[in-house]
Amino acid sequence: MKTEEKLNMTMLCDFYELTMGNGYFEIGYKDRITYFDVFFRKVPDGGGFAIAAGLEQLIDYIENLHFTDEDIAYLRGRKLFSEEFLAYLKDFRFTGDIYAIPEGTPVFPREPLVVVRAPAIEAQLIETFTLLTVNHQSLIATKANRIVRAARGRTVLEFGSRRAQGADAAIIGARAAYIGGCHGTACTISDEIYGVPAGGTMAHAWVQMFDSELEAFKAYCRIYPTNATLLVDTYNTLESGVPNAIRAFNEVLKPMGITKCGIRLDSGDIAYLSQKARKMLDEAGWETCQISASNSLDEHLIQDLLLQGAKIDMFGVGERMITAKSEPVFGGVYKLVAVEKDGEIIPKIKVSENVEKITVPHFKKIYRLYGNDTGKAIADYMTVYDETVDDSHDLEIFDPNATWKKKTVYDFTARELLVPIFINGKRVYDCPPLEQVRDYCKAQVDTLWDEVKRFDNPHTYYVDLSEKLWTIQQDLLHKQH
Repeated sequence: MKTEEKLNMTMLCDFYELTMGNGYFEIGYKDRITYFDVFFRKVPDGGGFAIAAGLEQLIDYIENLHFTDEDIAYLRGRKLFSEEFLAYLKDFRFTGDIYAIPEGTPVFPREPLVVVRAPAIEAQLIETFTLLTVNHQSLIATKANRIVRAARGRTVLEFGSRRAQGADAAIIGARAAYIGGCHGTACTISDEIYGVPAGGTMAHAWVQMFDSELEAFKAYCRIYPTNATLLVDTYNTLESGVPNAIRAFNEVLKPMGITKCGIRLDSGDIAYLSQKARKMLDEAGWETCQISASNSLDEHLIQDLLLQGAKIDMFGVGERMITAKSEPVFGGVYKLVAVEKDGEIIPKIKVSENVEKITVPHFKKIYRLYGNDTGKAIADYMTVYDETVDDSHDLEIFDPNATWKKKTVYDFTARELLVPIFINGKRVYDCPPLEQVRDYCKAQVDTLWDEVKRFDNPHTYYVDLSEKLWTIQQDLLHKQH
């Protein structure tokens, strides 16, 4: 892994987190234990589920939280904060607990991806970065997973670095895209730092640099005989590009006994061109030559290409993945759900005229229920922290918004989704290797029914509340009104 001096992200916070922190300090709430949930309300692109990502960067941030002398001097210069509060910040460290759903897990609206239990100031100060890293990476992982599923087993590579919204978005975005199922990236530094396999061949400039297209192709085959993918649309794909690629393969690779090679299409009618190119390559004896395609692709265009019979083995997807162009905001929020008073956990609720914005109160658990006969996920079940699901007995669940809609779940296995990450400020979770996270993501997506995985009008996956949790929520709502 690349080593370099890390930028201290502690001050990457909304200013109100500091003013509220100072306020908590002044009124004696500094040590009051609070509970916050990170959750989202709507799946991007109208999809049936999202992919959780960003936990590893959150862990790194929490472990490195500290205010420098320069930070303290800046805050003192704002003339808003007491010296006692600044002295507190000078020795600041995170001492609370964090629970999270592991990266790569399919997740659904309203259920907490991250739960923070910590003294009020600590919990408030980490809000912005927690949301930033979870929102961004979950967004890109979700979009990548849609695109990978559209490709139906064909290789998908992330090509978006030059169109990402900033350097960090390119680097971390490639990591998230890999979790979502991409096979690799064009972003070299993401390979160096995170081990996302980087690769690439040539741009049009390589072809233009030579006196002829054939000369450019032959030179590339000589230099990279085991990695020869030629960009064939610089001048004319079918009249010169593909014929010259075949000639270069014949004259350079064939004498070396190499049959692995490829061509790339980056413009034009890709469905038509790929069909014609495939026919030309096969007739020339290069059935093993793979055809890759790029050029502003997304899940819908890939799906359409395949429906049209495009002969594509590999897709390079850039701007529409790395920016999640069709819906570039994940929308995760950070809401207070409980506080502790004299050792008792007191649930808190946010009420809104918009029903979607009413929060689910209390310190909670989330169980995923899997059918033992199919291995498929049946529903997610949120409970109060002190409840346990006994999967040796049938369980009745109900729609929290339409309580008369009930279902009995039987012959199932219940798995807790939230796992401890930090306890009393100490990390207790080891991040798995990134490739393992990617494999886990694929396996977990496979547990979802096809109806949930539809791109358009997916089946709504059940996220139900236990009767105890639902009653607490309703009692708080009635109390507020």
